[in-house]
Amino acid sequence: MKLSNRATPCLSGVREVSSWIGFAGAVAILGASTSAGANGIALNEQSASSAGTAYAGRSSSALDASTIFGNPAGLTKLKRTEISGGAAVISVSDDISNAQSSAPGTNKGDSVPLGVVPFVYMSTPLDDRFSIGLGLYAPSGLINDYENSFQGRYHGSYSTTKEVTLQPTIAYRINDYVSIGGGPTINRFTAKLKNDLATGALNNGQDTEVTIKGDDTALGYNLGILFDLSEATSWGINYHSKVDYHLEGHTEVAGSPSVIPLDGNYKSKIDITMPESVDTSITHHFNNRWTGYLGTTWKRWSRIEKVETNNSGLSPLGEAAGLGRMTEEMNWRDTWSTAVGASYQWSQQWLLRAGYAYDPSPIRNADRSVRIPVGNRQAVTLGGAYSPNSDLTIDFAYGYLWDSKVSVNQSNNSGLQPQYSANYNNSANGVSVQATYRY
Repeated sequence: MKLSNRATPCLSGVREVSSWIGFAGAVAILGASTSAGANGIALNEQSASSAGTAYAGRSSSALDASTIFGNPAGLTKLKRTEISGGAAVISVSDDISNAQSSAPGTNKGDSVPLGVVPFVYMSTPLDDRFSIGLGLYAPSGLINDYENSFQGRYHGSYSTTKEVTLQPTIAYRINDYVSIGGGPTINRFTAKLKNDLATGALNNGQDTEVTIKGDDTALGYNLGILFDLSEATSWGINYHSKVDYHLEGHTEVAGSPSVIPLDGNYKSKIDITMPESVDTSITHHFNNRWTGYLGTTWKRWSRIEKVETNNSGLSPLGEAAGLGRMTEEMNWRDTWSTAVGASYQWSQQWLLRAGYAYDPSPIRNADRSVRIPVGNRQAVTLGGAYSPNSDLTIDFAYGYLWDSKVSVNQSNNSGLQPQYSANYNNSANGVSVQATYRY
């Protein structure tokens, strides 16, 4: 059937909306956090005992049961049953300057509320060679919540993601020099996004609001190997597998213009692959007081090359506009992060730690958005541990993180998202506390 002249611009508007929905669904799930412990969308906050050295030596130092995340082979180093848990509190600042857009609005920044990242682990040796454990931690996820009048709200206003992992683990000491360990990871991913569309010219000055929700549970695995090169030196390698998510949820459109009647709920599916990583590090005891740590992590962010979105339950107009299946190019790149740290045994009860880390951004300048305005990241950390007796250790750490100053330049590709450009200066303060009890 041939479309009339009146229907043609209507269909064009639907195509603009559908393109935006596909794009927003992808970046909302991939970029909810402006700044976190690790770059991209990853979190580092799975242990306070590792945080004090900027996570250097995480795969080669079995400090407590949190080695379930850092290197499950390290469980063979723990000679008693342990329960270890705590949380990290993260305060993020994203300062916006030189903002330019044809849309009205404000640019307050500080769009990430105070975040709390909990973690808990249990482990026990079965005999001199076998150990088992269970960990619950968050590999990624934070909140990005701009003010309602944010000038760049048409490219991103509110989004939240949460990824939670449960990991049963087994470790085996092959001989006096080599241990292996690993286990499956049961991963739960949830996401929610809200955004505006600039439909005021067709809608009595009112924007259209779009909300996207999705969740999925998927399996992965975590494997590690630990070498005791000497009494003073250990070397570890840890591999976290990729996790393929097929998020199912719905897309809700409210307040759309009468000429683009898309109000309603649509079933949506989005395929996301969280990338694998390899961490390797060396721990060396210089003497009975000083210990040094050196580590590097490779993250295969290039798996986030594109994101496919599928919507169903559409009206004939939505189907004709191609709202059913869309692909958004992301073009992320692999990264190598590095960290160096040291600890000093001040006394029998007190241990002091310090560290530095560099973590480059996986996002190229051309692909940076208001949802993911991250740059190359650096961090300095200070921490320590207090052990009043052999049964109890309290670990604590403070970290200051900062990104290189970056720019965001998003064009008005769809006609419903006015161009927006700005400079971002991101930083964060983090405090971690952890208690480990042995019996």
